[in-house]
Amino acid sequence: MLDKLLGRVLNILFQPRSEWSVIAGERTAPAALYLNYVAILAVIPAAATFVSLAFIGTLHAGRFGAGVAFASAVASYVLSLVMVFVVALIADALAPSFGGRKDLDQALKLTAYSMTASWVAGVLTFLPVIGALIALLGGVYALYLFYLGSPMLMKVPEDKAVGYTAVIVAIAIVAAFVIGMLNAALFGTGMMMGGMGRM
Repeated sequence: MLDKLLGRVLNILFQPRSEWSVIAGERTAPAALYLNYVAILAVIPAAATFVSLAFIGTLHAGRFGAGVAFASAVASYVLSLVMVFVVALIADALAPSFGGRKDLDQALKLTAYSMTASWVAGVLTFLPVIGALIALLGGVYALYLFYLGSPMLMKVPEDKAVGYTAVIVAIAIVAAFVIGMLNAALFGTGMMMGGMGRM
């Protein structure tokens, strides 16, 4: 199982066009996708959040107690899982408006596998400044992955894939901002920790 997971991660990151073709033909139950992929990779930025808050500290607020850091990391993790599903619902609902087709299972795969870049880049978010920049690059690459995958999974015509991706991204940014605000309000750990590494 670990070999399969690692293979999927490497393929989607380094040869995304061919991997999207493989993914498009797979029938993966949402529960299996969450348990065997999303739930595992989403741990990466959550763990980095805990390390950053408990042992390194943030630039604006310093270090937090282990309890607060752990609670914030868990909240970040759970909200990340929710975000994947929310973006998938939006991608599914908007696909027909861009000439694509509704298929929630495919939309969930598109969202989950696109997020791979953000989750992997999240391993370095504990590094002040540099970690945030790397996380940002991971987020940008995640958007590119979404753009590449949308014609194959949601059948959005290639000439409309940019617009489709842009609309989904705009909505995802708002959702990430809300998640960051929620995490900051609950734990006082800052929006960047709560909102990064999601898309």
